[in-house]
Amino acid sequence: MTPFDDAVRAAVGAVVDPELRRPLAELDMVRDVAVHDGVARVAIDLTIVGCPAADRIESDVRTAAASVPGITAVDVLVGVMTPAQRAALTERLRGGRPARQMPFGPDSLTRVIAVTSGKGGVGKSTLTANLAVALAARGAAVGLIDADVHGFSIPALLGLVGPDGLPPQPTRIDELMLPPVAYGVKTISIGMFLPRDAAAPGAVAWRGPMLHRTVQQFLTDVYFGDLDVLLLDMPPGTGDVAISVGQFLPHAEVLVVTTPQTAASDVAVRSGLVARQTGQRVIGVVENMAAMTLPDGTVLDLFGSGGGRAVAQALSADGHTVPLLGTVPLSPALRVGGDAGVPVVLGAPGDPAAAAITALADGILSQGRGLAGRSLPFSPA
Repeated sequence: MTPFDDAVRAAVGAVVDPELRRPLAELDMVRDVAVHDGVARVAIDLTIVGCPAADRIESDVRTAAASVPGITAVDVLVGVMTPAQRAALTERLRGGRPARQMPFGPDSLTRVIAVTSGKGGVGKSTLTANLAVALAARGAAVGLIDADVHGFSIPALLGLVGPDGLPPQPTRIDELMLPPVAYGVKTISIGMFLPRDAAAPGAVAWRGPMLHRTVQQFLTDVYFGDLDVLLLDMPPGTGDVAISVGQFLPHAEVLVVTTPQTAASDVAVRSGLVARQTGQRVIGVVENMAAMTLPDGTVLDLFGSGGGRAVAQALSADGHTVPLLGTVPLSPALRVGGDAGVPVVLGAPGDPAAAAITALADGILSQGRGLAGRSLPFSPA
C-alpha cells in the first residue's frame, strides 16, 4: 500500500451507502484500491444484483476518489457481494441479534410511539407523516411503520410514489428489508409489497393472523438502523393490529388523535384505554381539525370545540395526567401538501397547522424517554 492508496481508500470508505446509511468501509464494500501514475482503480462490491442505489454509489465513489490531491483519473469496478459476504453483512447490521428478533424491546434506546385514533377520518395519518418529518428536520433519526394495513396512505403522504404511481419496493439483502427514505424518514408500508399494477392496485383483504404476521415482519425484518423515534401509524379502532402491537410493544407510548367533535372524541377514548390495558402509556392527545381563522378574522369551528381536552381528561386516571399536547387547526395547505406528497411542515412552514405540528414535535423531543425498567449498556465500577 502506498500513501496514495491509503488516501483514496479512506476517501472512498467514507462514502455513505444511501440505503443503509453507513460508510462503505464499515460495510466492507470496498474490495480493492490501487493507484498508478495518478490513476485510481477502485473496486467495490454492492450488496445485491440490481441494487437501486448502484448508480449513486458509483458516482459518489468516483467523486470521492477524484477529490484526493494528485489523482487525475478514476476507474470504478463494480461487483456484487458473495452469499457469505452478504450473510456476514446482515449479521453485522443486526448487531449480533438473532434473525427475526425485534430490535425495539424494552431495553432499546428507541422511543416507540403508536399514533392511534378511535375512528377513521380524523387526519391521523396526515398528522403522523408530518410529525415524522418534523422530528427528522430537528435532527432525530426517525422510522415510520404504516401499520394501517387496510387503509395505508403513508407512502403517498410522503411522496414515496414512482413514475408508475406506485410506492417503491424495499431493497432486500437476504432476509433484511431496507425501508425507502423520504424527507429523512425511513418508511415501510404494505403498499410497497402489493402487485405492481397501477391500473388495479391490490386491496388488502386480510384477517387477524395475516395482520399479526405483517406487523411482526415490519418490526423484525425491516432494517431501520439506530433510531431515536419509531412512529407507528395505527389503524383506527381497537382491532387486530392494535392488539398485536400491544403484544409486541407493551412498552410503547401512545399518542391519541381526535377531532373536536364529540362523536370522534368519545370513540378516541377507547383506543387509549385499550392501549393502557396492554401496558402502553398514553403520553398525550392531539386535537386535529380544530377551529381555523379565516382571512377576514372569522373563526370557523367546523367540528365544534373541546374534544381534545375531553379525551385528555377522560384518559387521566390513577394520578397520571394525560396532557393535550397539540391543537392543529383546519388547513387547506395541510390537505394540499398531503395530496402532493409534500408535508406541510416543509412545504408551508408558516401555515398555522404546520406551526402546531412543529410545536408538537418539539414537545415530544423535550419529553425524552424514561430510563426506568431498562438495562443500560454499562456496569458500575
